[in-house]
Formats: sequence, C-alpha cells, structure tokens
Amino acid sequence: MIPAGSIILVAVYIACELVANITAAKTISLFGMSAPGGVLIYAITFTLIDLVNEQLGKTGARKVVIAGFTANVILALYTSLIVALPSPVELPGNQAFATVFSSTPRIVAASLAAYLVSSFIDVEIFARWRERMGARHKWARVLASNTVSTFVDSLVFVGLAFAGTLPVLPLVLGQYVLKMVITVTSLPLIYATGRMKHGSADGDKQ
Repeated sequence: MIPAGSIILVAVYIACELVANITAAKTISLFGMSAPGGVLIYAITFTLIDLVNEQLGKTGARKVVIAGFTANVILALYTSLIVALPSPVELPGNQAFATVFSSTPRIVAASLAAYLVSSFIDVEIFARWRERMGARHKWARVLASNTVSTFVDSLVFVGLAFAGTLPVLPLVLGQYVLKMVITVTSLPLIYATGRMKHGSADGDKQ
C-alpha cells in the first residue's frame, strides 16, 4: 500500500506539471532573461520527482513520470478540442481563451518530448547516485540530477520548438540559469519527509 504522503507528493508533482503548461503561454522577464511563465514552477518538478524517487524508488518514479506525461497529453488534447468547438455566444473571453490555450503542434510536441526525456534522465541519475553513495548527501544527488536534466530539458524544448525561427543558444541558457537558481533554492525539499519503509530497495534494482 502506498503511503498517503507519497500519494499527496505525486498529486502535487502532476499538478505542478499541469500548472507549468497552462502558465507557459505568457513570457516573463527575470534578471534580464526571458522565459515562459511556467518555468518557475516547472523547475521545482525536477526536485519533486527526486523526492518521489527517494520514497518510491526508480521504478515508482518512472511510473509517476509516465503519469505526468499522460496528464499533459490529456491537457493538450482537451484544450485543443475546447478551442476548436464552436461557442453559442460570442463573448470577449472566448478569443482570450483561445489565445491562451492555442499552441502550435510543434511547441506542444517539443514540450512533451523535453519533459519525457529530461525526466527519465533525472530519475536515472538520481537513482544511480543513491546506489553508489547510499543515503548520504541527498542535496548532492538532487543537484547532480537536476543540473543535467534541466539542461537537457531546455536544450530539447528550445531546439525542437524554435530552431530555425529564433536564436536557440540565448533561450537555452536563459531557461537553464533560471531553472538552476530555482533548483538550488528548492534543495531543502528533499529533506521535507523521511524515506518510506517501503521505499526504493526493490524498485532501484529493476
């Protein structure tokens, strides 16, 4: 039986994933760098999946990543359907809704691909570090996994979404720096709960 704390953690992780996608439509500027509005909460998800990994093991974390991917696909498909369906009354908010939730297929595909690749890399690095180092230095394995996975996420997303239309390198670096700043500030989350008794001993071997 999965502990209630882990269920809540998984729910928060998937909620953050969905919120990040919904708020990505607005571009924000922080410290002279531009990035999608969802980058702030999205960066936290890398630490959250590390916490899932710590509690449920690598196999459990992989399943949660797939659940998050499925939730994002459902969000993309359903919002596209709602935007496409006719409205019986033309209201000012209809166009605003369409503007916010209409994304080009290229950007949606780039977002989903970046999420899946970077999340699985994060899960793998975190699990391997734990296997070699044991329970020591939790902050170090979070930092190590996030350092690689956030860069991969930025590179894959920006490359697939904007290559040929916008300068890729500044966008990649801008997103990466912001994600790493948030990663460092979110490191204490890994100490928020203790490791569950039914944690990763079995899952990590799979």
